[in-house]
Amino acid sequence: MPDIAVTVNGQQRPLVGTPAHATALDWLRDSGLSGSKEGCAEGECGACAMLLATPTADGGTAWTPVNACLVPVYALDGQEVVTAEGLGSPEDLHPVQEKLAEAGGSQCGYCTPGFACSMAGEYYRADRAPIEATDAADGPCPVHDPEHGPNGFDLHALSGNLCRCTGYRPIRDAAYTLGSPEADDPLQQRLAQPAPEPVATDAEVDGARFVRPASLVEALRILQDEKDALLVAGSTDWGVEVNIRGRRAPLVVAIEQLPELRTLTVGDEVVEIGAALPLSEVEKRLDGRIPLLAQLFPQFASRLIRNRGTFGGNLGTGSPIGDTPPALLALRASVVLASLAEGGSGVVLREVDLADYFTGYRQTVKRPDELIKAIRIPLPLATTTAFHKIAKRRFDDISSVAVAFALDIDGGIVTGATIGLGGVAATPLRARATEDALIGKPWNIATVKAAAEILRGEGTPMSDHRASSEYRSLMLNTALLKLYSATVIESKEVSA
Repeated sequence: MPDIAVTVNGQQRPLVGTPAHATALDWLRDSGLSGSKEGCAEGECGACAMLLATPTADGGTAWTPVNACLVPVYALDGQEVVTAEGLGSPEDLHPVQEKLAEAGGSQCGYCTPGFACSMAGEYYRADRAPIEATDAADGPCPVHDPEHGPNGFDLHALSGNLCRCTGYRPIRDAAYTLGSPEADDPLQQRLAQPAPEPVATDAEVDGARFVRPASLVEALRILQDEKDALLVAGSTDWGVEVNIRGRRAPLVVAIEQLPELRTLTVGDEVVEIGAALPLSEVEKRLDGRIPLLAQLFPQFASRLIRNRGTFGGNLGTGSPIGDTPPALLALRASVVLASLAEGGSGVVLREVDLADYFTGYRQTVKRPDELIKAIRIPLPLATTTAFHKIAKRRFDDISSVAVAFALDIDGGIVTGATIGLGGVAATPLRARATEDALIGKPWNIATVKAAAEILRGEGTPMSDHRASSEYRSLMLNTALLKLYSATVIESKEVSA
């Protein structure tokens, strides 16, 4: 195992003897790099944020912020990371650190290293550019957009970072005064070079094993031979199990770097999204091509989580409160499952309608020897779509209820309707009774009110610490009314 190592702040550090379940955060701190902190151990505060070198479409590198507390350290074998210590030092501050200090953006300081790393990721974003002010007659001035700075800084880049001292305004002020990286900035220069290639990894420590297969066939062979193997992609779910519940797995198989699972193709009849492509990358590549997903992405956890989280992971857990299943159900998506062909030399694929994929609480039709290869979304898309997420916080929160709509309205008549629900039953589900109540009916308030009452009764919502069953039913009832109001307002704006 001597060749297993991670490049940290330009220095290669071996992983010899590190426990197989160790997170990047624990390993960094044990290595003396204590800038990254453990605040929540479940990816909600960002105190542990670090920068990961990831590939770009043009063959270069991007500095991508991720939660070190969730990433298995062996998943970083052969990879390159930068921590707060690698940005700068007290004697030679990085521009991000300098602006944070000038603006008073650090109070107790516990969250500051994480903020600095997330801010640095946005600082080095290749397409970040100053926003030109516009006349009032042309619409709202983008310089005064509360979520984007005049320097092009997207405040959502910090959405996964929590400041318990409520020092957000000076942190925002620091972000909005950042200039562009200097040409001789080493981290800026690094972006022109390729990101590290994924490497096959096989580490066994004290009876526990972490494997990164070299190919999809090898991964499927492991699943066929090792019935207890645990698949991990972004680890945004499993990392929480390791940290909070002390879960350990005898064999973890990392699949997030397999090229066969990281594709995205848009054809004439279907959009196919690789199951292990990070959600941030999916969002970037789709660029609004699927409006329903474009509404979903900003509400899915935080940028830090989306930089690692995947569709495959969200579906693979079978959770009834995942955000992507309702949207994918509304889009009539299917799941492509892969298994090893007889003889072990190839791959067999089977496609399952997502509406038939979930069989019970955290149970699916996926066999132990299968993995999710891709998600397929048929075209054309519905003309009217919306994603409603009801949660206690606007961002970075788990849904109490999630509702996704995909309607076709032609000449004032609903000609097609697909509605996906989450958080109201043991599984994500289609609101089929409500769909039937809409199809063929005029899109007016009478139809909507009648269908809303049916939607209210869909599922079997329960009461828990997030919401009561009555509240969940009420949210279902109001969701369709909210959608109707939005379409009426949009229609008036268009006609005006």
